Amino acid sequence: MIHVACVVVALVALEHLYFLVLEMFLWDKPMGMKAFGLTPEKAAATKVMAANQGLYNGFLAAGLLWGGFRGDTDVQLFFLGCVLVAGIFGAMTVSRKIFFIQGLPAAIGMALILTQ
Repeated sequence: MIHVACVVVALVALEHLYFLVLEMFLWDKPMGMKAFGLTPEKAAATKVMAANQGLYNGFLAAGLLWGGFRGDTDVQLFFLGCVLVAGIFGAMTVSRKIFFIQGLPAAIGMALILTQ
């Protein structure tokens, strides 16, 4: 089970690195606009905000990878908890889909770590 938890934590980290790329570098490009349902005008107006958001996603990924490389489940649980809270907040304020994309994988990772 420990290996499954490591894989899930790594996948959540990779997901957040993907968010970093989408939000920091592709926000106003066709791929980014399609991913977030943006018009060119909306993308241009929110580009700086999205880059900041992408940076925070990078910090989440870095924390998860740091905890994984150290084998420190407390660090992993902390960052997975942050991801879970962000997923719940996103579901409540933007789209329920965010919980399934972001929050649920974090919750599964937490459950796997806690049941080791």
